[in-house]
Amino acid sequence: MSKRDYYETLGVDRTASDDDVKKAYRKLARQYHPDLHTGEQQKKQSEEKFKEINEAYEHLSDQEKRKRYDMFGHAGSQGGAGFEGFDFGRGGGFGDVFNDIFEDFFGGQRGGTRAERGNDLQYNLEITFEESVYGKEAKLKIPRWESCLDCKGTGAKAGSSLKTCPSCKGAGQIRLQQGFFSVSRPCGQCEGAGKIITEPCPVCQGRQRIYRERTIAVHIPAGIETGMRLRLSNEGEHGVNGGPPGDLYVAISVKAHQVFQRKGSDILCDVPISFLTAALGGKIEVPTLKGTTVIKVPAGTQHDKILRLKGLGIPSLKDKSTGDQVYTMKIQIPTKLTARQKELLTEFAKESGMSMEADGDGFFDKMKTFFE
Repeated sequence: MSKRDYYETLGVDRTASDDDVKKAYRKLARQYHPDLHTGEQQKKQSEEKFKEINEAYEHLSDQEKRKRYDMFGHAGSQGGAGFEGFDFGRGGGFGDVFNDIFEDFFGGQRGGTRAERGNDLQYNLEITFEESVYGKEAKLKIPRWESCLDCKGTGAKAGSSLKTCPSCKGAGQIRLQQGFFSVSRPCGQCEGAGKIITEPCPVCQGRQRIYRERTIAVHIPAGIETGMRLRLSNEGEHGVNGGPPGDLYVAISVKAHQVFQRKGSDILCDVPISFLTAALGGKIEVPTLKGTTVIKVPAGTQHDKILRLKGLGIPSLKDKSTGDQVYTMKIQIPTKLTARQKELLTEFAKESGMSMEADGDGFFDKMKTFFE
């Protein structure tokens, strides 16, 4: 019998975030844990289901395994089902989930509400080509959840006190005895907090946090490019119950320039020149990000020849080096000639010994030689 799709097993979409996958797994793991079922048939079915959801979570919680599975399905996955291949010690992964479930099922108490870290945030910032080269200071307006200043994040009205929950006696957990097993569940009256707010804060309504917009200064370094992200530690949403704040990520997108393009640390620019300048050489005016400048075109310049201005490119984020301004010569051939211009070009061709007819025979003779 073919395996079920891992996403279907956990009941999540293929676009589900890591947190969504983790939440779905925890819910199903609690539901189908074999120790919560009695009867041989029920226990056997729950064991099979438990192994199935563990295998699905093993692959979807690991970025590399999830990527392979998305590309190749079960053919790209490796390792067995159940707990095989899990790393019980890695932070933020299966180990944390297993420990939480183990505590819930086998009587572990958390001693009240756990501190929860605030969510990370991402701000998509579009900057100009010039700003990506020279950097800038940006002011970002970030809406986020912040700790309520009036109650200092407790959720209780200033001057009031928190009451110990009468149901769980402040433990935050209700312990149930099922045969030989002692099972703990979060207290429904205080929702696992261990304390009850008698007078909610009038500002945050007991939520501990308020939603507000904050202006944050961000330094955009010179040399940044599309796809890069800046991390601002502790500038995400504030945590709950004394938990640390999350981080703010600024995702960079650089607008296309009308004249210039970027290649590594170099700035590229196509420059049209006349065939006369290409043949005889001369000086031409070219653009740079700092204004125009003059460069010398050597005589006999060919189409697509590269000319460089050292140090006028983009500074590197890794070291103190700077790229070049790179110009590609594009020879412009006139499409309309006067009679006199044609006459002069004909004289030039005769003087140079050039044939006015296409050298078809010579070309095909060379091709024959090439393939012999």
